Amino acid sequence: MAKAKGTIFFCKECGYESSKWLGQCPGCKEWNTFVEAPAAPKSAAHTGISSRSTASGFAVPGRPKPQTLREIASDTASRKNTGFPELDRVLGGGIVAGSLVLVGGDPGIGKSTLLLQMCKNLTAVGTDVLYISGEESLHQIKLRADRMGEFSEKLMLLCETSLDVIGPVIEEMKPQVVIIDSIQTVYRESVDAAPGSVSQVRETTMALLQLAKGLGVSIFIVGHVTKEGTVAGPRMLEHMVDTVLYFEGDRHASYRMLRGVKNRFGSTNEIGVFEMGGDGLHEVPNPSQYLLNGRPQNASGSVVTCAMEGTRPLLLEVQALVCRTNFGQPRRTAAGTDYNRVNLLLAVLEKRLGMRLGECDAYVNIAGGMRINEPALDLGIVIAVVSSYRDLCVSDDTMIFGEVGLSGEVRAVSMADQRIAEARRLGFTTCILPKVSLKGLQKTGDMRLIGVDSVAEAMKAL
Repeated sequence: MAKAKGTIFFCKECGYESSKWLGQCPGCKEWNTFVEAPAAPKSAAHTGISSRSTASGFAVPGRPKPQTLREIASDTASRKNTGFPELDRVLGGGIVAGSLVLVGGDPGIGKSTLLLQMCKNLTAVGTDVLYISGEESLHQIKLRADRMGEFSEKLMLLCETSLDVIGPVIEEMKPQVVIIDSIQTVYRESVDAAPGSVSQVRETTMALLQLAKGLGVSIFIVGHVTKEGTVAGPRMLEHMVDTVLYFEGDRHASYRMLRGVKNRFGSTNEIGVFEMGGDGLHEVPNPSQYLLNGRPQNASGSVVTCAMEGTRPLLLEVQALVCRTNFGQPRRTAAGTDYNRVNLLLAVLEKRLGMRLGECDAYVNIAGGMRINEPALDLGIVIAVVSSYRDLCVSDDTMIFGEVGLSGEVRAVSMADQRIAEARRLGFTTCILPKVSLKGLQKTGDMRLIGVDSVAEAMKAL
């Protein structure tokens, strides 16, 4: 590798550069985030979009010229379907030409499997796809592809880690979609650092961004995550790309969640649900039904509530267990929701309903492995705790949602129509919701709606 002269320090969170190490970043105010890296050469350090040929290091013919808004065509049909409706939902309707998409997730979760199946669907309709792997050999990819079925000749495979080789191949082939698996294995000869380091990830991602915008190629890059659950490398990596997708779930379980946390071409916080099988990933078109599978009948401490993930309503089971403590300090446990929020709701019950929860251990769980922090779950958690404390069963055909304030009041939440419609579709006949949300509701059929103003009213309604 060419030796770069000098070193610089920059922040892993926001990318702020400095000639010396600093304890606190002046840009994002975070502590101990500065790392040392070799200074990039001028040709690779310049990142202006107007200089695409020098930024990427590859020859992109033609010099771009500024255009007015009237000269730019509003092409609304530029999205390409992936063959996965769940993936299309998270992407905002399909793949946008010239976009750079980052797919992150734990090792073994199924990132490569998802993208290889997407390649199969795209090539089946005549899309040219180039799959570049820096972690697996062509034989390993072939073995995985054989389990998925027959692939079209439109799929081209390349095992390479040098961006100085990958770039010219992309320019020569000009495929419509490119997969880079993974960004931590790709390096540039001009950057004097090991593959996967902060400097290499930053420079290679910027070069791929310039290629995507300059050639109109959609590029998917796979990124490993750290033990904190974030993509390895500088935090600015997520700011550079157009879309960030996280593949979540327990790799020992069969279900996976694909979550969009950033999308310049659609709404964020959308999720797609998949099931891992022997021949690859299968879509779960009705995740609410899956999340309610195995729900106990006529059991205390079990309540069905509804959360919104983007534009999708999800029915969830909230479980609570309250029992006398054997210790001086009662235990509090929250799985799938915010621990501090659960403590706040328990304090509201003690103060407003006179329940002596300070003498009890309290355990709250969101069944199904989902993690939800939406305030609409508050009323469901409160009712589940009261149900377990008093050993009373909530009717199996009742769905509950609403935000609870510190005074015990029940506040309105957004998208009440969609929540009620999802409950009615799955056979629920009664819904307890904030009274203020009753105004302006659309036709709800034979659904029985009970509006409440406070937690005490909700208990009377049950």
